[in-house]
Amino acid sequence: MVAAVADYRGLSFWHDTVADDLSPRAALPGDRDADVAIVGGGLTGLWTAWYLLDRDPALRIVVLEKDIAGFGASGRNGGWCSALFPRSTASLERAHGRDAALALRRAMIGTVDEVGRAADAAGLDIHYRKGGTVAFARSEVQLRSARADVADAERYGVDELELWGAERVRAAGALGASFDPACARIHPARLVRGLARALESRGVLIYEGTEVLSFESGRVRTALGEVRAPIVVSALEGYGAALPQLRRRILPLYSLMIATEPLPAEVWDEIGLEHGQTFTDYRHLLIYGQRTADDRFAFGGRGARYHWGSAIRPEYDRVPAVFDHLRRTLGELFPVIGDAAVTHRWGGPLGVPRDWHASVSFDPRSGLASAGGYVGDGLSTTNLAGRTIADLVTGTDSDLVRLPWVNHRSPDWEPEPLRFVGSNAGLLAMSAADLEERVTGRASLAARVMGPLVGH
Repeated sequence: MVAAVADYRGLSFWHDTVADDLSPRAALPGDRDADVAIVGGGLTGLWTAWYLLDRDPALRIVVLEKDIAGFGASGRNGGWCSALFPRSTASLERAHGRDAALALRRAMIGTVDEVGRAADAAGLDIHYRKGGTVAFARSEVQLRSARADVADAERYGVDELELWGAERVRAAGALGASFDPACARIHPARLVRGLARALESRGVLIYEGTEVLSFESGRVRTALGEVRAPIVVSALEGYGAALPQLRRRILPLYSLMIATEPLPAEVWDEIGLEHGQTFTDYRHLLIYGQRTADDRFAFGGRGARYHWGSAIRPEYDRVPAVFDHLRRTLGELFPVIGDAAVTHRWGGPLGVPRDWHASVSFDPRSGLASAGGYVGDGLSTTNLAGRTIADLVTGTDSDLVRLPWVNHRSPDWEPEPLRFVGSNAGLLAMSAADLEERVTGRASLAARVMGPLVGH
């Protein structure tokens, strides 16, 4: 059942500040035919529709969304339009070979600019500013990791990472940082909501409040009727776990965020983060943040546990202990913020495949396409996915259809209770790895063991 409009404002800081009243669109009125049926009204589905129309403007496209467009991770994420892919370049090289790994890296780097270009073409103000990512190194162990990342980038010759000394960074205790220019700060809800409106102006039908019960070759079954289409695209990310046919294909793992009140210019001058810059550090339990267009911190991280049976419930979006941890961590990084108030707290599930390898696929015999498994790196990867699906579906011969994530098949997740035990043990291991490094001053053995399991 579709939530009240007021509830959508409370989904995140982004939803609360988007220039959109978030009124739900009409639901599917009954059975209908289309050329392409897209399951999921997030960025994967919407970008797919956008680029399909570029390839063939005559296509009849229907998007089916259980809640509202941008309800999930597409509207709640950290606002990093980055070149990050959940598998490292070294891991991709081991799996697919050097040339394929570097082709995917180049495609991801190019996607950062493509999102900005496409948003401009659609007439969207998404607060896009390409300022790069600063990854602080706050211990000697972390500084060695930063140096290793820069050395790897130099060895592969694609990513343009720089090593910054302590004099260029102002996070508390920072001994230096790596800097990756391939990242832009954006307002994600402005992107996903604006993209939905732009698609409607091009003739795409978006039905909200329409829960998909199942899909197969040639048809999508909902509680309100069927959509018959020769091409069916699954674009559900973490919410795919709610469908029996996808339950073991993807694991919904929660990431939580906070936003502070706007901070004065003199505080930002002391913090040293420019507009457009995003930031993180080299701890193992991931954190991520940005300076918003209205001078707040939007700051998030992992730490919320996986729930039995891949359950997704609204109450899991808010974990007070994790929010408290995020606020303490932000204050430790930037003590100058003092007692700055937290105005928004939110979270939501992201999609994790068993091998942490995002993928895009299309079977021309069945007409079924899919993309996902972004592990939190989806804001830009969804755009690459949409372009790739569009080329695959329309038979366009391009470099994109030969990238190594095309038709990659991740193993299924184990059944319960193994899935529950393993995923939550992994979260504990990352916390333990950070503690181990603080105590020993050496690179964590726990992190080394976990590395191959999380795409490193």
